[in-house]
Amino acid sequence: MPIIYHEKEKIFQLNTAGSTYVIQIYDNGFLANLYYGAPIPDVNLTDFARRKVHASFCAILPDSTEESFSPDTAPLEIGCSGRADMRPSSLQIRNKDGNAATDMRYVSHRIFAGKPDLPGLPHLYSEEAGDCETLEITTADPYTGVKCLLLYTVFEKHAALTRSAVIENDSENAVEIERAHSFCLDLNRSDFDLISLYGRHMQEREFERVPIRHGYQGVASRRGSSSHSQNPFIALIDHTGGEDFGDAYGFNLVYSSNFRAEVDVDFNNSARVLMGINPDDFGWTLQPGESFYTPEAVLVFSNEGLGGMSRTFHRLYNHNLVRGEWKHKKRPLLVNNWEGTGMDFDGDKLYAIAKWAAETGIEMFVMDDGWFGKRDDDTSSLGDWVVNEKKLKGTLGDLVRRIKALGLKFGIWYEPEMISPDSDLYRAHPDWAIHVPGRVGSEGRQQYVIDMTRADVRDYLFDIMSGVLGSNDIDYLKWDFNRNITEPGSALLPPEKQKEFYHRYVLGTYELMDRLTKAFPHLLVEGCSGGGGRYDPGILYFSPQIWCSDNTDAISRANIQFGSSLCYPASVQGSHVSASKRTGYETKRNLAMWGSFGYELDPANISEEAREEIKTQIADYHRHYDLIHYGDLYRLICPWDDPYRCAWEFTDEAKTKVHVTVFIKLAQERRNFFLRLKGLDPDKKYRLEETGEIYSGALLMNAGLSLWRMPEGDAVSKVYYFEAVED
Repeated sequence: MPIIYHEKEKIFQLNTAGSTYVIQIYDNGFLANLYYGAPIPDVNLTDFARRKVHASFCAILPDSTEESFSPDTAPLEIGCSGRADMRPSSLQIRNKDGNAATDMRYVSHRIFAGKPDLPGLPHLYSEEAGDCETLEITTADPYTGVKCLLLYTVFEKHAALTRSAVIENDSENAVEIERAHSFCLDLNRSDFDLISLYGRHMQEREFERVPIRHGYQGVASRRGSSSHSQNPFIALIDHTGGEDFGDAYGFNLVYSSNFRAEVDVDFNNSARVLMGINPDDFGWTLQPGESFYTPEAVLVFSNEGLGGMSRTFHRLYNHNLVRGEWKHKKRPLLVNNWEGTGMDFDGDKLYAIAKWAAETGIEMFVMDDGWFGKRDDDTSSLGDWVVNEKKLKGTLGDLVRRIKALGLKFGIWYEPEMISPDSDLYRAHPDWAIHVPGRVGSEGRQQYVIDMTRADVRDYLFDIMSGVLGSNDIDYLKWDFNRNITEPGSALLPPEKQKEFYHRYVLGTYELMDRLTKAFPHLLVEGCSGGGGRYDPGILYFSPQIWCSDNTDAISRANIQFGSSLCYPASVQGSHVSASKRTGYETKRNLAMWGSFGYELDPANISEEAREEIKTQIADYHRHYDLIHYGDLYRLICPWDDPYRCAWEFTDEAKTKVHVTVFIKLAQERRNFFLRLKGLDPDKKYRLEETGEIYSGALLMNAGLSLWRMPEGDAVSKVYYFEAVED
């Protein structure tokens, strides 16, 4: 069974195919984390909660029954502020007396099949009966009467579990939540490296690995989104661990706003891991009878290194996070006009691109920024989502019908969360822009952010967007978000609730996304934020793919896509061929094939040779779609290990199809190069399509594949495709 309660020992054992997580109801109702790691059948772990040596001036609570127990050193499932635990806390609630002493003790628990929803928040879900089980532990503060429900859902076959908390105010007084992390995990060791994904616009999710040290370390965002700067993902791996070996713990937050992921190592060499809403600029007033739900965190353990960890995330997200019609349905290959035309277009220019696309085998045309209001550059009209018929030389319906007559689907770009100072909407409703009294708002990209905490704003956006989407046969929506939030404040929130702004903002965004996707269930939504500035599981709950980066250069994309793959599957990664001049079309194709494939170019500016090559690329896309989107990924050579080359492989579940890509970024002196593949069946025979040569799986994995056929030069690449054959 996934969740077992050992009543005599008061121990919960949470089992997956690849991990065990153990909790004990310990001294006077404290919850202790005894173990998280590779599967263990027994739970003789009681001594794991004891710490013989305490910290400096360590306090013992008066109702403690064991001298060996102190909240300052014990491995706790809830680290509370103000009651003898001096480490960073996961929960801090300021009570009616004005102090923040918080003390949660076990009250009850229940175990049930399936997984509960988190109202207003994106979350993983049960795809089929029996695929997950949930433990709900109720704790309460005996002085304040506030409860905290801890939710653990075990996805047994995916070696993953989710953690979140529900804070309920059962008292007669309002309380102020100041810190509400989604989980607290005290590991009985600290011999780890910390891996995170940092970056900026056009350089997202760069891999960084550093040894953890005593004290505090971590990553965070205070930008109003998960951000380009840091992704809401961290991993801990053995110092000596790598792609295929070592204990690896992955943590990912299903949230699209300010977050914090932190690791604190104490003198006992115990590492406390916390992840959740960033407590900076956060507060939430909880009235009697109200509840507060934290975002959900995903925890993955693998003793097969980073590769095993990543493949667990990929399978889990493909099956239990991405939703809707396009979850497993083949997505259309598209061309977007942005890099080809910018905002300088009319209906005839767009039709010409669409006509070439149809003749080439592309399946959908996407009209990007510039179709609405008086939008000819980025200085105006965001919020005025009214079709500029003068620019299109006709109605949007006319353009859609012309392009659909070519056999294509039609997509459109929106940036619903923004408002231009030069717009009819801003002139009518200046208070709809996010602002604080007495200060002139700072502009980013000549635009403000609209106040998504307000129901009237969301109703306006839903109505005006539904008017366009509902009266035209539109198949795809690109949802963009092109600046960070500054001067955070809402005209409708009273002063004591302004600290709720950031969380209320993202809840409002989720609410609008949910309304639109339910109103238009056939719509394929792609998330975007200057590319990858909001590349997180929260967005994936509403859009099955996210534009990976505005940087479409193949050389740059190698690093971006490798970093993204640590926890995000290929199926969600928007990746296109563009007119970048640093590589040829073959290499552009080979990099862009790792994701939801498409094009960003103007056919008027490409050669006839390139046009013919694109037709071949399209055929390859259709042929290998399922293998790449839903196969197992193996990172063979990572760019953070080798600055000159990288390689990756997709293998289907049956281990009968193998797609290998090798990319030489910078040529070195010509030398022998052998690439060892992974994840094959050693007893199967595999035929290399290019030559017809037959290799055993054992040979390809142990001796390797000779790459003497690789082309020479910088920025060159090659695909090797194998299929299993009968003896």
